[in-house]
Amino acid sequence: MSTHSRRQLTDAPLLVAATGGVPHRRPVWFMRQAGRSLPEYRELRVGVGMLESCFNPELVCEITMQPVRRHDVDAAILFSDIVVPLKAAGIDLDIVAGVGPVVANPIRTTADVHALPRLRAEEVGAVTAGIGLLLDALDRTPLIGFAGAPFTLASYLVEGGPSKNHERTKAMMLSDPETWHQLLGVLTDITIEFLQAQIAAGVDAIQLFDSWAGALTLAQYREYVLPHSERVFAEVASAAIPRIHFGVGTGELLGAMGEAGADVVGVDWRVPLTDAVRRVGPGKALQGNLDPAVLFAGSAAVESEVRRIAHEADEAITLGATGHIFNLGHGVLPNTDPAVITETVKLIHSLPAPL
Repeated sequence: MSTHSRRQLTDAPLLVAATGGVPHRRPVWFMRQAGRSLPEYRELRVGVGMLESCFNPELVCEITMQPVRRHDVDAAILFSDIVVPLKAAGIDLDIVAGVGPVVANPIRTTADVHALPRLRAEEVGAVTAGIGLLLDALDRTPLIGFAGAPFTLASYLVEGGPSKNHERTKAMMLSDPETWHQLLGVLTDITIEFLQAQIAAGVDAIQLFDSWAGALTLAQYREYVLPHSERVFAEVASAAIPRIHFGVGTGELLGAMGEAGADVVGVDWRVPLTDAVRRVGPGKALQGNLDPAVLFAGSAAVESEVRRIAHEADEAITLGATGHIFNLGHGVLPNTDPAVITETVKLIHSLPAPL
């Protein structure tokens, strides 16, 4: 595996804010900033399957670049999907339009867990090739690599696809903890391999998405999830690049998620940043947390909410947060007007950076 020389982006606002410095402008990027909200993305994807596009280096590069060109955001997020490393390892799954990831043979037994393949870095060579193209295209804009956290990957594998209630996942977790931890162990290995491949290829930061962890109680999270997420962050620590952790509906888990080892904790829109810093504790940066639906409410409402969050972020820094990265509290919704996103970025950049 060839290692791309690490870019020196010491003044990039996102990296400065993530590592406790004072950025020259308030950094902002948006989860799902690349994708369905952009007409140029929809045009590019005509007749091309989601996973097919994730394994095409040129498409990965172009789709990742689209929102950077259009919106002037302070980071690119690698265009991929959380099930890409599972697919690359040889697990039979597909992303079905309008449904999400669908797994052909869900994991239900210890034998199923033992039969799971491991990921080899060369199996995500298309992704790392895309990163190589992006580093040439991005100039001074940081590139965030990402992976799905072991729990969220497990929920897809056990349920066989997206689930509202995670019945089968919780049933395995609570009734057969030994098999559960074996499963999470395999998925942790896959996640680490995927992130290390991205880091070797030259990404400037990584984000671990635990999209469905909010379905758990704090006690369940601590016992069945946290040790595995901790191992992911520990294994990529030596890269010395910012590590971001994010989940949806995880307000009750923020303290424990803050213990997992990330430098930046993402906060969804349900929890004010001033409450989040108290839950996470001092010494970490926060990311978030504009409600994605606000972007449909008109410019006055957007401005009011952006200013409120910026004020909360500044207050959170006085309470011990080491920095703030502006983001949504989840991903850009598909029907969002791209012009509103561009204007929101301009507004955020016009506000004084927190000291």
